[in-house]
Amino acid sequence: MPDIWTVLLVAVLLLLFAVPVVRQQMTRARRLRAIRDLEAERQTRVIVLIHRQERIGFLGIPLFRYIDINDSEEILRAIRLTEPGMPIDFIVHTPGGLILSSEQIAMALRRHKGKVTVFVPHYAMSGGTLLCLAADEVAMDENAVLGPVDPRIGEYPAASILRVPRLKPAEEIEDETFILVDIASKAQNQMREFVADLLRERMDAGRADRLSRLLTEGTWTHDYPITLEQARELGLPVTPGMPAGIYRLMDLFPQAMPRRPSVAYVPIPYREEKKG
Repeated sequence: MPDIWTVLLVAVLLLLFAVPVVRQQMTRARRLRAIRDLEAERQTRVIVLIHRQERIGFLGIPLFRYIDINDSEEILRAIRLTEPGMPIDFIVHTPGGLILSSEQIAMALRRHKGKVTVFVPHYAMSGGTLLCLAADEVAMDENAVLGPVDPRIGEYPAASILRVPRLKPAEEIEDETFILVDIASKAQNQMREFVADLLRERMDAGRADRLSRLLTEGTWTHDYPITLEQARELGLPVTPGMPAGIYRLMDLFPQAMPRRPSVAYVPIPYREEKKG
């Protein structure tokens, strides 16, 4: 028979594996309840796309999330399961991701007959902004930001690659760079046309073409923050404000806790007392 220490060791190992799984299932159930509460309150289909840095299991392996093909498959399925005339509330918190996946989601949102509202509680950059361009309305927290949708070729912005032939003689440019220039040109043209096509349903063709160039041709750095006020000036259908239920839902997608937290506060609202 195994001795008591062996039994205890096995029990501890089982707990180390089981506790994260149980905790994950409990969090998932709470998220689903919060989504159902929002749907009941607003009479909409609620779809959530929230990307956080997460840790896997008890080893704490970091996992960096972005819009990928798995996201697009799940979101397209959710849209298919929604009645054509039913409004969709799409909560987006993402640094961006794959162009293919983002474009698939954007096209599905645009084809949906019911009103599509994208909620941005913190940020929707790059591919996340592309999803906002397909919406009928974009509700933003007053401190939330969007971003440019200029394509990148590997680690470099397509717009920067296209400037190389203007800055160096052709004989000093390597063949590989010429190939990158060709790919960058195609990527930029494709993205500009796609964005313009999305925008032409919301504004006149001339304004849509100008805005698509502004967003796709490297006017700003890729992480440039487009604020609520600037988005409104650009002609995007943005409105301020966020339902309290969305903030509560965001709390159920916490950022993975580092060893030493860098931000601390008492998590209750402080309001000034009204003087009678």
